[in-house]
Amino acid sequence: MNDTPAVIGLIAGGRQYPLLVARGVKAAGHRLVAVAFTGHSNMDVAGLADEFREMKLGQLGKLIDYFKHNHVNRVIMAGTINKPKAMDVRHLDMRALRLVFKRKDKGDDALLRALASEFESEGMPVVPAHAFLPDLLTPEGVLSRRAPDEREMSDARFAIEVARALGRLDIGQCVVVREGIVTAVEALEGTDETVRRGCSLGGPGCVVAKVFKPGQEDRVDLPSIGPDTLRIMAQGGASCLVVEAGKSLFFDREAALAEADRAGIAIYGFPGARDGASGSC
Repeated sequence: MNDTPAVIGLIAGGRQYPLLVARGVKAAGHRLVAVAFTGHSNMDVAGLADEFREMKLGQLGKLIDYFKHNHVNRVIMAGTINKPKAMDVRHLDMRALRLVFKRKDKGDDALLRALASEFESEGMPVVPAHAFLPDLLTPEGVLSRRAPDEREMSDARFAIEVARALGRLDIGQCVVVREGIVTAVEALEGTDETVRRGCSLGGPGCVVAKVFKPGQEDRVDLPSIGPDTLRIMAQGGASCLVVEAGKSLFFDREAALAEADRAGIAIYGFPGARDGASGSC
């Protein structure tokens, strides 16, 4: 984002990310027009917005009209949304129905790209939320007190390879591996349930990888980790987390690292792909 004041339309999902983004937008001197969804979003963004509207999930036409009425010229999407509920046709308006059913591919990335195109067709380009919060991006290298050992690094390399292969099919971002065996891959259930399942099947010592999908739409969706990720890993006996540096978000880093160090979990930010090359551990 440049320094010229803009009117930012924030589509707020759940958890803390939309609130952090709202603070970043206001700190940068932009006008903030926010929309939140009943039962899905962090409503605290209302206190920071210059204009705020609560809507039902799936009212795409109403959302676009609201942004246009308030002269929005940039759009940001931030926060979690429950995909099964978002895809419930009973709650979709005609514009949302057309967006969903004109596509054969209904993976996360495909749908987010299609959604971004809807706003851009109305003269409202979508910009990355993390542009206002660059310190949230995961740094490269060993981040925890303990570095991954040789066995964990071997599992990590394999997990990254598997995650990227699945990512090319727009399936998920998270893979759990132990001793070269895949114990769980992420689908619709999300990272937390994937880690729980993988650890319950693989037992202590599992390695968890979160990877940016090849060709993923980074303006609207990045892998993310935080204290909850580490708590769930600790509960399941996982021993190592690898996540793509510069292409993932690390929330509440200090608290998450403290959680990791208490449990003896190694965290490593591996270099992402550059100029079309595959990054590796």
